[in-house]
Amino acid sequence: MIPMDLKIKSSNNQRFFVSQKSSVSKTIKIALAGNPNVGKSTLFNTLTGTRQHVGNWPGKTIEKKHGCLKYKNKSIDIVDLPGTYSLTAYSEEEIITRNFIIEEKPDVIIHIVDAANIERNLYLAVQLIELRANLILALNFTAYAEKKGIKIHEKKISRLLGVPVVKIEANSKKDVDELLGLAVAASKKCTEPKKIRYGKEIQHHVSEIENLIINQIKLPSHLDSKWMAIKLLEHDDEVIGVLKSFKNSCQVLEEIAKVRRHLEAIYREDIDTIFAEARYAHIEGLVRESVTTDLQKNISLSDKIDSIVTHQIIGVPFFFLIMWLIFQVSFTLSQPLTWLIDHFFVFLRDKIILYLTSVSAPNWTISFIGDAVIGGVGSVLLFIPNIFMLFLAIALLEDTGYLARVAFIMDRLMHKIGLHGKSFIPLLLGFGCNVPAIMATRSLDSKKDRLLTILINPFMSCSARLPVYVLFASAFFPKDQGAVIFIIYLIGIAAAIASGLIFNRTLFKGLSSPLVMELPPYRIPTITGLVIHMWERGVSFIQKAGTVIFLLVVSTWLLGNLPFGVDYASQESLIGRAGMFIAPFFKPLGFGTWQASVALIQGFIAKEVIIGTFGAVYGVGSEGLASVLQNVFTPLSAFSFMVFVLLYVPCIATVAVIKKETNSWKWPLFTVLYTTLIAWLASLIVYQGGLLLGFI
Repeated sequence: MIPMDLKIKSSNNQRFFVSQKSSVSKTIKIALAGNPNVGKSTLFNTLTGTRQHVGNWPGKTIEKKHGCLKYKNKSIDIVDLPGTYSLTAYSEEEIITRNFIIEEKPDVIIHIVDAANIERNLYLAVQLIELRANLILALNFTAYAEKKGIKIHEKKISRLLGVPVVKIEANSKKDVDELLGLAVAASKKCTEPKKIRYGKEIQHHVSEIENLIINQIKLPSHLDSKWMAIKLLEHDDEVIGVLKSFKNSCQVLEEIAKVRRHLEAIYREDIDTIFAEARYAHIEGLVRESVTTDLQKNISLSDKIDSIVTHQIIGVPFFFLIMWLIFQVSFTLSQPLTWLIDHFFVFLRDKIILYLTSVSAPNWTISFIGDAVIGGVGSVLLFIPNIFMLFLAIALLEDTGYLARVAFIMDRLMHKIGLHGKSFIPLLLGFGCNVPAIMATRSLDSKKDRLLTILINPFMSCSARLPVYVLFASAFFPKDQGAVIFIIYLIGIAAAIASGLIFNRTLFKGLSSPLVMELPPYRIPTITGLVIHMWERGVSFIQKAGTVIFLLVVSTWLLGNLPFGVDYASQESLIGRAGMFIAPFFKPLGFGTWQASVALIQGFIAKEVIIGTFGAVYGVGSEGLASVLQNVFTPLSAFSFMVFVLLYVPCIATVAVIKKETNSWKWPLFTVLYTTLIAWLASLIVYQGGLLLGFI
């Protein structure tokens, strides 16, 4: 029998696919669902090992993990759904998880539950039951829960919910083998979960709407009328869009509006709160019957550590100490690898140029191979050691449970600019490199938070800008180098805060994302998990950003070598002419020379290239560059130039990653324009204001 698919489009272009599966399936599809920090990734890694692929959900920036394995001669596909607390379809994670269950119809859903926080976790289980999912509850961290005095009677939970329940430790292959056996058995015979009790009043009106839908709407047999009734009462936009595609929907929607008003008048709460409280009331009764807690147990080690790391006074300094250590260790360990990569490409370039010269190759060929191909690839690979080390450090903080504490202690401060504590981590990483910092925004829960954090991240002064600051500060402010560079960093932070406030009140007005999260217990991370997290994120950078960076480097090379016969990046080249063209743009800022303009254009490739470009256009080495610049800049114009380098368009790598992370050219182009505008205005204020105050 050929499976039949029913496709229904809603008014907001979302869609539901309800599939009637064949009775014979060659491959068993299992989906992993659960709250964040419940061990879902650990279970996925234990199940699939290296047999996994990471990508993005279609049209989304959220990571999609897929793996496969063989179990007793059966092929199994594992899909790791985004971590989410509910299926209310407000965030991207909730929409993706819910639509995957409806559209893809996995044979089994394994819901991983943190046994130490079972009441919170069961809220998602209740909503999965509402979707009539073929569900298995996997109680993870049961050993830890028992240490806290929490005893869970899984057989009672299974009986009360009507779904299989099993205790596991996600990193135990023995437990995972038992779980797989249960999942394979469940895929052959779907379980029918118990109905959720919402209370007499709510249940009456749910049944009323359900009967109205059955009588007025010819629903396909695979769309559940009761689930539709609940979602319509909750005013779910996607489900409303589905209903509107049927005849007689207006009458049903009018009746639903009356019922909503009636319920809100009785309970004096909005409808979302009414259903949330009804679900939690059901969960509370279930937990009361199936979970016992020994209140005499000692305070856990996690609680003792939290008394220090989340302390109102000690927490923030302790965090900055941890991050300082991470940056020091990460960049110290990656420095030898970066040095080797840099010198390898210098060696390779010299050898290839020597060979091409010996065979009388054309100059443009030598320049293309040496500057564009090798230089372009080198500019990409030079990032890799720092990125891998930083991602390893982030994975360590995540897997131990400390990163959740950082979001908690920084939440109040970040709310001032319309974000919450979790956004602080990507911003902090920006001081090392904006590329991994922007990629780290994937950990944020909402699209608004990701975009806002991405847009202000370029103002976090990355390490590539530091050589420019050091050169100019040593040349023009030899007695106050440290203070001047510190002021530059403060200007970047101020620009980020000001931009966040403006964007939160304009581009993202009316959108908010409260911080709703649990503090997971501290855990010892597995080496496999750390390596996988580091590897998949690092490779993602190489795959996604590498191609775009290389293409833009080649394009810049062409501009620097055309028309043929000119010296690379000279005044006669196209990029030199561009420098002459835009030099008047920088004149009010105090550095209106074509050489400075060309250096800033080249700085679009990588900010450290600015110094090399100055050396090339002035024909001096690094040792004599400071004295040359002292004849071109004044201390005031030098400081204005440093401010512009700090704030203007980020490097190619950052722009490429913004494009990839937002799946649109709109935001990278917007970033290029607004950062350059802010840089120009800030430098104008610095230079012209300095002249008014008598500085030179």
